[in-house]
Amino acid sequence: MVSPSPPEREPLLPPGACDCHVHVIGPPERYPMVADRHYTPGPAPLPALQAHMTALGLERAVIVQPSVYGNDNRCLLDSLDQLQGRGRGVAVPPDDVSSRELRDMHARGVRGVRINLESAGTRAADAAAAPAQRWAARVADLGWHLQLYASAPVLQALSEHLVRLPAPVVLDHFALVDGVPGASATAFCVDLLRTGRVSVKLSAPYRLAVPDAARAWADAFLDAAPERVLWGSDWPHTARQPGLGPLEVSPYRFIRSEELATSCRAWLATPERRRRVLVDTPKMLYGF
Repeated sequence: MVSPSPPEREPLLPPGACDCHVHVIGPPERYPMVADRHYTPGPAPLPALQAHMTALGLERAVIVQPSVYGNDNRCLLDSLDQLQGRGRGVAVPPDDVSSRELRDMHARGVRGVRINLESAGTRAADAAAAPAQRWAARVADLGWHLQLYASAPVLQALSEHLVRLPAPVVLDHFALVDGVPGASATAFCVDLLRTGRVSVKLSAPYRLAVPDAARAWADAFLDAAPERVLWGSDWPHTARQPGLGPLEVSPYRFIRSEELATSCRAWLATPERRRRVLVDTPKMLYGF
């Protein structure tokens, strides 16, 4: 008697899944870090990123320019070239970048500009308002977005400004919400998504003041505007080790692929949500 075939297991992530927040740290002799950086990460080369993608069944990734490279986007661009269409990038161009250079970056896969206040510990909203306006005006015609890494109080102060920009906005790492859903101080995050001009990444819950609230925030964001939610692993999980100087190498957080997949599936609890957040929305925003 032939035994019945076991039921097929649902794949961890759907075909075409995209990790919307990763970094690549290349060889220092080829890609030197800026001298005035706030921390020093170890190597996280492209082959290691590709191994991360394979382990999770990811077909696409969005490489985000880390603060340690400043305005030197060569590592990001070279990595995009090697991914041959499977990657997109969020760059940090210099203020004097030419329109021709921006078009060249677009051809190589860049789809956004990152404004990073958090890595430098900046808590002044006016430090982001002018750059956001300037960059949005420059990249709107390219179909790019602004990616903003800032604390929740800064984002709240910028709320009305962000929704009036000519380019859409993506907020890093759960918008760094510092409470739980329903609290009046954090309700603005959900309201921003409802405008249709702002998206948020479910990424790096360890950067939140209340990491255990990540699942509740994912539900709140998805219930409010499911088409405005992205997922990212934050690979290779940079961290600044207390007690180390900015030029001493801080080790990465150790997070297994299985843990990432488990948290992703918990935040995106249905196949429909996983398909929308991991495949459809990245395809639309990044132009895969």
